[in-house]
Amino acid sequence: MNALHLPDDYLPVLIQTIVALGFVVTTMALSHYIGGKRKKIRTLHKEENFECGIEIKGNARFPFSVKYFLIAILFVLFDVEVIFFYPFAVDFKNGDWNGFLSMLLFLGVFLVGFFYLLRKKALEWE
Repeated sequence: MNALHLPDDYLPVLIQTIVALGFVVTTMALSHYIGGKRKKIRTLHKEENFECGIEIKGNARFPFSVKYFLIAILFVLFDVEVIFFYPFAVDFKNGDWNGFLSMLLFLGVFLVGFFYLLRKKALEWE
């Protein structure tokens, strides 16, 4: 087979690129002209934070425990690790000893990390 590519082969890519760029430019131009100009009004209400309709009370810069974020990160970490068990569980009967031993190695590393976190009391809420 000859691996020669002719310029005609790239014509669909060129057409798609022109259509996409034309769409973006047209949309931006129309939104600029149709949208009109807006006045810059600076009021106290526009610069306030708004969240759930609750009035602001106090300062948002108060110290809090980092334990919440640590538990959240550990949950995501172990959740992602558990996802790796699914392919093994689905194809367990068709697997060979090599796959079984590699899953045991993965499980060992998983459990070492879990017991390390238990020993460091990272999962205890104080």
